[in-house]
Amino acid sequence: MKKYEALSKDNAQMIVMTGRRRIGKTTLIKRSFTEIPFVYFFVGKKSESLLCKELTEILTETLGEDLGDFTSFKRLFSAIMNISKRRNFTLVFDEFQNLKFAYGGVFSDIQDVWDSTKDESRINLVICGSIYSKMKKIFDDKDEPLFGRATARFKIKPFRIETIKEILKDNSASYTNEDLLALYMITGGVAKYVELLVNQNAVSKNKILEATVSLGSYFIEEGTELLSDEFGRDYGNYFSVLSAISSGHTSRGDIESYVGFEVGGFLDRLETDYNVISKVRPYMSGENSRNVRYVISDNFLNFWFRFVYKYRSAVEIGNMEYVRNKIFNDYETYFGHVLEKYFRQKYSESGLYNTVTNYWEKGAKGQPGENNEIDIIAVNEADRHLVIGECKRNRDRFDGKKLTQKAAKIINHHKSFTYEIIGVSIDDM
Repeated sequence: MKKYEALSKDNAQMIVMTGRRRIGKTTLIKRSFTEIPFVYFFVGKKSESLLCKELTEILTETLGEDLGDFTSFKRLFSAIMNISKRRNFTLVFDEFQNLKFAYGGVFSDIQDVWDSTKDESRINLVICGSIYSKMKKIFDDKDEPLFGRATARFKIKPFRIETIKEILKDNSASYTNEDLLALYMITGGVAKYVELLVNQNAVSKNKILEATVSLGSYFIEEGTELLSDEFGRDYGNYFSVLSAISSGHTSRGDIESYVGFEVGGFLDRLETDYNVISKVRPYMSGENSRNVRYVISDNFLNFWFRFVYKYRSAVEIGNMEYVRNKIFNDYETYFGHVLEKYFRQKYSESGLYNTVTNYWEKGAKGQPGENNEIDIIAVNEADRHLVIGECKRNRDRFDGKKLTQKAAKIINHHKSFTYEIIGVSIDDM
């Protein structure tokens, strides 16, 4: 990002940053742009005149510019762009999508001012937002005024696995792989969640789970806090669909049986508009294959819907011990799915493979293919090499011969490839 800060000394930059809440966008921004004067403005859901007043005060304090009084955001933004013709500085709008609450035409006004002044400007304009659906509409919808205006786009992602391991090692030199998997399971590498647990010295499996599911825990209301703004008044139906997926009902038919209503539109919006779920097809299947599973992409949300939302009646009366018992009773099954995801992510982050996924066959009960699932398929097309893997809690339960038989279709389809059959367990994390 420092590249664009440097470019702004000669040409105006509009940098758009997105990422789920708590991912660390604000901290990253404040640490990345340090070479020129820096103005940070959090956009609240406020009136136009109040936003103008607050932004003017911040600009005066930070840049020492006497802007005067403004009640029109368009006029204020025009004044800011005029300052940037003679001064190079960074201006951050955090939670940019909230500007819509000031007045309906705000993005058209920004576009009008930007287009007319950017060629003479030297501003580093950083636009940040965490409501995925709204930011997507503002910058990806060709009918929206700011479509095509960004000079750079960044999507901030959670910590990589190696970073999670380093943080855990720094705070618990004797950590176990059970501890690592629990931290990965709850946080998925989301910076705020990792920080909260580390600050509570919750870096062992039991302490992590206790800190997550306890009276007054930050995490209890977090799912609602994250998604209520996204879903609006329809949140109840969306939450029901996500609860079904987190409980293992991953096909459309199974989800509909679980929730009792038609879910096609909800699934499409959860995937496309909200970026909360992913549609997964088995390796080698085509884009039109109806053999589809839906998964919640975010580790924390998957856990929250599986245990906190599902047992919300116990949560409401403060019976956290009941919820924790449910977690421990279901831990081995749930743990297995998280372990599979951990290793697929690890293979993806290795940089050695162009495709990392899994495989299953859709067979009728009692028929060939019914239970034919493979946890890891990692493909290196350049070297023509396949990794076919299975995750087991206990490595001794791995049966390489059986896995080779299950992978027969894949191996036959890649006759010019070398391949390896592997078993991985918690010991290999």
